[in-house]
Amino acid sequence: MSEAKPGGTLFGLGIGPGDSELLTLKAARILGEVPVLAWPAPLEGDGMARAIAAAHIPPGRIEIPIRMGFTADRDGAEAAYDRAAAAIAGHLDEGRDVAVLCEGDPLFFGSFIYLFARLSPRFPVEIVPGVSSVMAAAASLRTALSAWDDGVAIIPATRPETEIEALAAAADSVAIMKVGRHLPKVRRVLERLGLWEQARVIERIGLPDQRIHDPLSVGELPYFSIILTHRRGKAWL
Repeated sequence: MSEAKPGGTLFGLGIGPGDSELLTLKAARILGEVPVLAWPAPLEGDGMARAIAAAHIPPGRIEIPIRMGFTADRDGAEAAYDRAAAAIAGHLDEGRDVAVLCEGDPLFFGSFIYLFARLSPRFPVEIVPGVSSVMAAAASLRTALSAWDDGVAIIPATRPETEIEALAAAADSVAIMKVGRHLPKVRRVLERLGLWEQARVIERIGLPDQRIHDPLSVGELPYFSIILTHRRGKAWL
């Protein structure tokens, strides 16, 4: 029998894509109980995860913003996670539970993944799943992501054009995330595959400034945007 891990418990809390009412009851309860909170944050100001969860955070909590530049600089991000893991470990060693807030779901493109890799060998971990941006986008767009025995491809727009096309061509249903400045590339791919005209485009899912776009007239998109499209047009056909 393995020995119990010492210290406090690390919680990975999925808090949804933007609407604070999409937090699960479990995530809201844990937010009200743990003494220490951590979340990804820009170099200045609060992060989106903290803003989403704000209504559920009691006063007096110890808070650890995980400051990073949110660029393609992987070395910089790894250094930020190293610093955050060390700060969090200090509290866990003292027996204080720590909750890491993660937009969407902790294990779906979540920042928590990198803290989990660093801290799970040493401390107990509990992961609370959350509503992902892809599921919330489908709900807001009133479109089914998949049905029957559909194969679904979820593709970051940051990947090379040829890779996006290969992945999308092999699927029935396609969700492309993190579109932003990659919109022209994504549009070219979907036009070649005959998937652009029926595409559904949404930005900033669940936030007050959420917008749905007509694919034939959309011009620019922010990083937090998603395109959904389906080979049959509608998944239930």
